[in-house]
Amino acid sequence: MKIKHLAIAATAVFACVHAPAYAATEIQWWHSMGGALGEWVNDLAKEFNASQSEYKVVPTFKGSYDESMTAAIAAFRAGNAPDVLQVFEVGTATMMASKGAIKPVAEVMKIAGAAFDPKAYVPAVAGYYTAPKGQMLSFPFNSSTTVFHYNKDAFKAAGLDTDKPPTTWPEVASAAAKLKAAGHKCPFTTSWVSWTQLESFSAWHNVLFATQNNGFGGTGARIAVDTPLHLRHIQNLANMAQQGLFVYKGRGNSADATFVSGECAMMTGSSGLYGNVKRNAKFASGIGSLPYYPDVTGAPQNTVIGGASLWVLNGKKTEVYKGIGQFFAYLSKPEVAAASHQRTGYLPVTIAAYELTEKSGYYKQNPGTDVAVQQMIRKTTDKSRGIRLGNFVQIRTLVDEEMEGVWSGKTQPKAALQAITKRGNEQLERFQKANR
Repeated sequence: MKIKHLAIAATAVFACVHAPAYAATEIQWWHSMGGALGEWVNDLAKEFNASQSEYKVVPTFKGSYDESMTAAIAAFRAGNAPDVLQVFEVGTATMMASKGAIKPVAEVMKIAGAAFDPKAYVPAVAGYYTAPKGQMLSFPFNSSTTVFHYNKDAFKAAGLDTDKPPTTWPEVASAAAKLKAAGHKCPFTTSWVSWTQLESFSAWHNVLFATQNNGFGGTGARIAVDTPLHLRHIQNLANMAQQGLFVYKGRGNSADATFVSGECAMMTGSSGLYGNVKRNAKFASGIGSLPYYPDVTGAPQNTVIGGASLWVLNGKKTEVYKGIGQFFAYLSKPEVAAASHQRTGYLPVTIAAYELTEKSGYYKQNPGTDVAVQQMIRKTTDKSRGIRLGNFVQIRTLVDEEMEGVWSGKTQPKAALQAITKRGNEQLERFQKANR
């Protein structure tokens, strides 16, 4: 009997050792976060994967926002699209129009059986990614807004108050002149020209960038920047460029590196630059609100959203959607969302994450880190809710092209704004015809 029992026991042990291991369901996530932000994305995936054993999120860097979106479209047509795609805000209208290609996040959360309340997210963020009928289409991830970064050490050397960044555009010009006099060769620069100097500029001053409530009212929207206020601002920047007070450093976020290195003393750009500055800058830095013109009625209003959201692609297995829903639920946890906000400078995507951060004393310990939040939680208007246009990527490219002529002195500001309006409307008309 003993031998028989031993044989049975041995067989049981052998079966356990050689039983097939059930592999976790993999979720392919394509993103555009490099450097310190890439490490953040990888850490989020690792932490989620370690929190459970059913699913494994696999993040893959696919280049810039433009490049990853192009690659995903090609992959979808070839039948091998990723499960989750990070898309910057200017691609929102295009993704919304690709109805057969996406699975609305609200549906994904329902499939996963995960608690999901759109009201838990910061209104200005959630509203941007919500369809006219009220369904939330993508998951807010790295939402940012435009802020004013400045080098406190450079300010001190130029005799400027290190605790008082300029709040108006005349003050920016004055500070730039003092920085130049102190020997700074790049007093002021900007990243994302269209986003900071036309799109956010418009919302901050409560004027339209495009008709139809900046595209939220339909695909019949048309560019609306050929106005006296827009002309005044671009002319002022052109004058600063001629005087060496504003130095153009290239398209997209090319200017970010020049601020982090200390080459440029002031810049308008993404609040999401904070993590990079905190980690790599060799100087004391500060964050101020986006400058405005004090004589404009209604200014400042609120700035518009930037950054990106996570879109779920259609045609995947139910288990994959369950895993994605669990991952999104994990990212929405107050402690996870708050840690991401504090690490990167991106907005807290949920109200609970903001309240947790505020309660912890983080904003008091790190002055300026709440600027982006304060700019975004203000009450929005039909003119400042955000900008959601078709072919927006192409529109931003043509804005860069026309503005580069202004910064070099080859194009007059008025002519540039008229060209942006004409060329931008051609892109909008093309999108409207394709989505009737």
